[in-house]
Amino acid sequence: MKTSPLLRAQAAATARVWAIRSRLEEVHQEAKERGDRGESSISTVVIIIAVVAGALVIAGGLAAAYGRANGKLSGILGG
Repeated sequence: MKTSPLLRAQAAATARVWAIRSRLEEVHQEAKERGDRGESSISTVVIIIAVVAGALVIAGGLAAAYGRANGKLSGILGG
């Protein structure tokens, strides 16, 4: 009897989910045993905040430029 590709894909996906779930359980147990290592340094947090702030400044600048053009940019992107 020939197995359908869909059934084989479902079996493969189920096996992957089981493997991922068991690995996550192992990681969770290891984290419980070790405890929090506190590796999130202040510099990492500062860098993340700077990146988010930079993205907001760029988005704001683009919105202001579009507002100044009063919608005249609609033809540029093919819209």
